[in-house]
Amino acid sequence: MTISSQNMDNISQVVGLLKVSRRIFFITGAGISADSGLPTYRGIGGLYNDKETDEGISIEDALGGDMLELNPALTWKYLAQIEKSCRGAKYNRGHVVIAEIEREFDYVWTLTQNIDGFHRDAGSENVIDIHGDIHELSCMSCDYHRTIRDFSEIDIPPRCPDCGEIVRPDVVLFGEMLPYDKCDLLTNVWEKGFDVIFSVGTTSVFPYISQPVLLGRQNGIPTVEINPGETHVTEYVDIKIWGKAAETLDEIWKQYKKL
Repeated sequence: MTISSQNMDNISQVVGLLKVSRRIFFITGAGISADSGLPTYRGIGGLYNDKETDEGISIEDALGGDMLELNPALTWKYLAQIEKSCRGAKYNRGHVVIAEIEREFDYVWTLTQNIDGFHRDAGSENVIDIHGDIHELSCMSCDYHRTIRDFSEIDIPPRCPDCGEIVRPDVVLFGEMLPYDKCDLLTNVWEKGFDVIFSVGTTSVFPYISQPVLLGRQNGIPTVEINPGETHVTEYVDIKIWGKAAETLDEIWKQYKKL
């Protein structure tokens, strides 16, 4: 691993921020799990960049809440494709560093768009998985719920053993509302305040992902972005590190622990 001199200078600045901070907010996206071998969906190396599905529709339409109601087999076909491409992967050093920071500092929360569950697997407890977890399944008609390791445990599309109706993953599909309980938790967590905000491995397309960075800037809270590409918040952050999530977080934590 070689980190550029510019990035090392910026990492030193981040370490300086951590020295005087006790309350840290992380926002993470597909980029942090890309270091585990997972496809980023969009962006560099995306799974469905500029491609249509076999049916000639966009992946967003295939993975839409309306499509799940209309044609659950089609939606599950692409859910299964994505899950299979991720099967066998596990959390990486980036997830571990965030979990270690949570244990070291007074108040640390992670808002993640990822549905892989890696943050909790790595040891983080204060996680808001705003888009859900693909390993949690619920019946669309009754109270049946099940946690699975991977989709090899189920038929596609799965049906409820209690009522026979279609089971869905507890994730937010395109066109669906974000879960109220997680939005409420995010509001409550945010109102308690933070000393520094990290945006890690996300293009920050969604307003609820970019907003904490923009609010941080507006309120004078230092903001840091770790991403190899330019994103929707790059021009607004105080410190930009043009690097991959896992190796950058690892270097930041190594430098901090030397102090």
